[in-house]
Parts: sequence; C-alpha cells; structure tokens
Amino acid sequence: MLYAWEARGAEGSPRRILEGFVAEGRVPPEALPYVQRLVDLVGEHRPTIDRTIQEALLNWRLERLSMIDRNILRLAVAEMLYVDDVPLRVSVQEAIHLGEDYGTVESPRFVNGVLDAVLRKLEGGAPSGGGGER
Repeated sequence: MLYAWEARGAEGSPRRILEGFVAEGRVPPEALPYVQRLVDLVGEHRPTIDRTIQEALLNWRLERLSMIDRNILRLAVAEMLYVDDVPLRVSVQEAIHLGEDYGTVESPRFVNGVLDAVLRKLEGGAPSGGGGER
C-alpha cells in the first residue's frame, strides 16, 4: 500500500490507497485494524519517520533507496516509534522478512543494518556503524 501511495506522489493520506485495497479484498478483515493503524502512523508521522531512517543511513540518502526498501523501513520505524505493544526486535525481524519477500537479494541485510542502528539509538546504545552501508 505504501509503495502504491508513494508511486502516486505520496500526496494526502495513504488511507485512500488502503481503502482501495480493502475494496479489492486484498486486506484480510482480521488484519484491517492493525494495517489501518500502521498506515495512519506513517501518514501522520512521515517527516519524523523519514528523519529517523535518514539518521541511521551511512553514505546513503533516503530518496536513493528503492521504494520497496524505503517503505519497509517506514513501516518498521513507525512501529518502533509509535506502537508500544510490539517489541522493537520483533519490528526488526518482521521488516527483514518483508525484505526477503518483496525486496532484492540485498534488502534483508540492508534493512537489518538500518534498523539495527535505529534500534541501538532507541535503546540508548552506541551506533553499531552498520547502519545501512551497501
């Protein structure tokens, strides 16, 4: 959904794209409340989410990432920053799985490196130095 939203200019709320996916039966009803929550979080907090990702990138700019990797990172960081009932490391692992399923062969390692840097910052630790170098 976020890929479709960004491909269409990322204007307005990604909720409109979600509504289209729901109408097409592409979102299981049991997943809808959580999907709505994540989509709304990304729509509402994208500047903060993108800044958090950019701070974790080494020698790379957010706009140069593939749209898939960028939006996997947005989902994960939204969850890490704003969803208290999901452990940080679960968000990282789920994002790695999304990278495996939808990204390139490099995506899982790249996503892991960026999110590891975000995780360390959120946990108050020192940066690992692995923040998304390709």
